[in-house]
Amino acid sequence: MAPTAAPTGRLGAYVETDASPEQIQHLLSCMPDHVHDTSPEKILGCDLVRGDFGTPGCIITWRYMLDYESKSVTFKVLEGDVMQEFMSFVKTMQASAKSDGSKGSIVHWTVEYEKRHHGVGEPYSLLQLFVEVSGDMGAYLVKEK
Repeated sequence: MAPTAAPTGRLGAYVETDASPEQIQHLLSCMPDHVHDTSPEKILGCDLVRGDFGTPGCIITWRYMLDYESKSVTFKVLEGDVMQEFMSFVKTMQASAKSDGSKGSIVHWTVEYEKRHHGVGEPYSLLQLFVEVSGDMGAYLVKEK
């Protein structure tokens, strides 16, 4: 019997925050080392490996691309615990203005992944972490104004 392909998937979640899309995108793309300040019990920090914060292709704990037009940041996990269960793991954050025109934004997280084998569960807990940290970032950014 031929082996079956590794399972792939895609998850998404939204979180509402009072911080603007620009604030959320700027924090994640230009100041990722400050994300620890927003949610210290969940984010332990990040280390700059190569490049400069806020530049496309910068490598820290993750590699990311910037898209200022769409207020999004894409993180590709290169190593660490997540890669023990997944062959690939990419998370994308996009912040957009609330459709009703009120202040703040809606943050949408998308996680795309390929599992190492069928026994690996869905990464719901990681997606929940991203949602919780987004809420923490929004509260931190509004308080810092």
